[in-house]
Amino acid sequence: MTKHKIKSGDTVRVIAGDNKGQEGKVQKVLKDKNKVLVEGVNMVSKHQKPSAANPQGGIVKQEAPIHISNLSLLSNGETTRVGYRMEGDKKVRFSKKSNEVI
Repeated sequence: MTKHKIKSGDTVRVIAGDNKGQEGKVQKVLKDKNKVLVEGVNMVSKHQKPSAANPQGGIVKQEAPIHISNLSLLSNGETTRVGYRMEGDKKVRFSKKSNEVI
């Protein structure tokens, strides 16, 4: 199992694929599939049958998971790689570009 350096709540930018350049906030990390749900990125149309919750049915736009390798963490508005270091007795993530704790 690989270590994921992107966590839910982080702001990320898509660096490869159809949605390249888009930015958004991470909603959920799917660790077993190495994918991430990002708010407003990789929108797909899903056809829904009428149900009690949605009696009209129809076509609904929703986010689809995007592979974690196609994302880069944003720190101060620019993309950066993530490193780990010990500060006292706590392990913290830091930006390799600006050397700031994330």
